[in-house]
Order: sequence, then structure tokens, then C-alpha cells
Amino acid sequence: MLPEQSQNSDAIDIPQVTTLPPREVDDRLRLAVATVLDIEETTNPPAPNIEIQYVGQLRVPSEGVIDQLDPTLEQLGVHAYLSQDDETGKHLITVVRGRYTSRAWPWWPNLVLLMMTILSLLFVGAGTQAGVENRDVENFGDIRLLEGWPYALSLMLILGAHELGHYFMARRYRVNATLPYFIPMPFGLFGTLGAFIMLRGAIKNRKVLFDVGAAGPLAGLIFAIPILIIGLATSDIKEIPKNEDITREGNSLLYAAAKIAIFGRFVPDGDEDVYINQLAMAGWTGLFVTALNLVPLGQLDGGHVIYTLFGRRVRKLYVPVLAIFVTLTVLVSLSWALWTLLLLLFGWQHPAPLDDVTPLGRRRRLIGYIALIIFVLVFVPNPIQFIPAGSR
Repeated sequence: MLPEQSQNSDAIDIPQVTTLPPREVDDRLRLAVATVLDIEETTNPPAPNIEIQYVGQLRVPSEGVIDQLDPTLEQLGVHAYLSQDDETGKHLITVVRGRYTSRAWPWWPNLVLLMMTILSLLFVGAGTQAGVENRDVENFGDIRLLEGWPYALSLMLILGAHELGHYFMARRYRVNATLPYFIPMPFGLFGTLGAFIMLRGAIKNRKVLFDVGAAGPLAGLIFAIPILIIGLATSDIKEIPKNEDITREGNSLLYAAAKIAIFGRFVPDGDEDVYINQLAMAGWTGLFVTALNLVPLGQLDGGHVIYTLFGRRVRKLYVPVLAIFVTLTVLVSLSWALWTLLLLLFGWQHPAPLDDVTPLGRRRRLIGYIALIIFVLVFVPNPIQFIPAGSR
């Protein structure tokens, strides 16, 4: 299953490029920057959209710099990024042509995709209820669509909470965000490829980036964990058939611990296994989605969290994390192949917020470390196992 693609697919509009005022008003820009920065030098980087870069030391706390500059920047049709040189410790204010503009997006595609995803989840849930494995077309007649409501409702609660966590946190900070786009996949194992929102504007600082990124998985877990526990508690332990092919969900540390806590032992134990019902299946899928989103790379939720914790140093994690997923693909499960390809193509990218200097603060750092621990607890090395008859 592809992740809920909130952050992997989040998009920021390219700034609307405007013509800078005549050179005589450039003094206004320098004068404004001089109120927050002791300017030591100016440079003109070769990047096409960069107007000018000021280098020096901040005269005011970093958190208020962008707000203080923005009225002048808006008049001049530009925006600015605040960063810090890792080697010299000097601060850089990079002025970029254009301003971010917001626009209204139609709501009807979101509604259509939502309805299609609900139908898709009903189909998969009903197929599970009917005992149809691999969505065998010969058994479609056994599926009663409305019987899939426990799975559909439960997973929509989890994914909806995840997406709305991102959405409302973005709106809290006045970041223009679209409503969630759900992705139906009726013939997949889970009935959906998740969902995503798109951000249409700049992220002010690391605190905003952290809050928007972490809100999704934490909100989703509020529903996923109790749904999983209730689902496992109402699922049956049965003997594993000897002469049938089996599709078995993989174990994360949290999922294994939940089974031990509920059943008093780990299953499967050789002879018996838990045959999860629709609620447990939705809870397991919710944890799996959370794990994928918390992978600490790129524009995934975990990528946002770890970037806000460690800044540009996280680029050093790209090769080791990618190597782990390549190893999982080769040695554990080919189901990681597509995910590894996506990380290879997009995992190294992470756009900086406007203010890339202001630190998170103790409370957010603690929550960030907890989010990384959650990733370890819910990650599933071998998500889906196909066990042929006679191999047990």
C-alpha cells in the first residue's frame, strides 16, 4: 500500500513571478534587512529566481524576522528565506523574486474521490467478511457490499483523522491547504492507496512545519490503536489449515505486543493463528499507513519531523535509509520495490521553511522523538506474507 501521501505529494505553488521595482527602490530592501541583520556582505547567487543574498548576524530573535520583513517584501513583490551557514555560523537572508499566491480549489473532486474510496473500502471489507482471498473474481457473487461497513468506517476514521489533522493544523497557521484527496483501489488488498492534501503556500518556520507534519500520524493513531485492540479482542483464534494457501499480515512490534496482551501468547505459534476481522484489519492497515508516513525521508511526515529536529544534516540519512529499503526488497519482500523506487526518486528532496533557523523548543523536540519511536514500533518489515499450501 502506498502511504497516505499527505506529505509525499504535498505541493507548493511556484511563486507568481513579478517584476522587481527599479533599482532606486532596492535601498528600501537593504534598509529593511538592516533592521534585523548586521549586514557584512551581499552576494548574487546564480540561481535564476534569487534576487540578492545578505550575509551577517541577526540583530533580533530569529522567530520574528520574517514577520518583520514581510510588509516591505510584499510591497516589492518578493519573499525571503532565513538560514544559517553550518560552517561559519553566519545568518543568510535570501531574497527571492515573486510572492506566493493562493487560489480557491474546487471541492467536488474531493467529494467524488471520497465516495469512490468508501465504495472501494466497502468492497474489500465485504470480501474479507465473505472469506474471499485475493479478490477472486469467481467469488464476487458472494460479496454483499454493505457487510463491509466495519472495515470501511474504521479505516475512513483513521485516514480521515490523519488527513484532517494535517488540514486543520495548516489552517491554524494560515497555510492554504486543500481538502483531502482519497485514492480508491477496489482490487488492492486494502481498498485504497491512502490520501493526501496539498499545501498551497510557504511554511513559515520549523515549528509550523513540525506541527503540520506530526499532526496527521498522531491524530490517526488516536483511532488506529483502539480500533486494532477492539478488533483483535473480537477476532477468533483458529487452527492453521495444512492444505490451503494463506495470506498473513506481518507483525510490527506494537502489533505483536497487542496480540500477546490480548491472547496471552504470540500468534501464529505453529498450529494456530488469529484470523482478524474487519476491525482488526482496519487497525492493522492504519498502523501500516502510519509507519509508511513516518519514514524519515523527503516530504513524508517522518521526513518533516526529522528535518525540523536536525535540519539539513538529515540529508546524510538518505543513503542509509534507502539501503535499508533496498535490503528489505531483496531479502524480505518484493512488496517494498515500488516504495523503494519512490524513495530513490523523491526521498532526497525537502524544501526549507521560510525561517530555517528558529529551533523547535523542548516540547516539540520531545514529541518529535516520540514520533520516531512510534515509527520503530509500528514499522512492518514484511507487510504481507503469501504462504503456499504444504510449505508450513
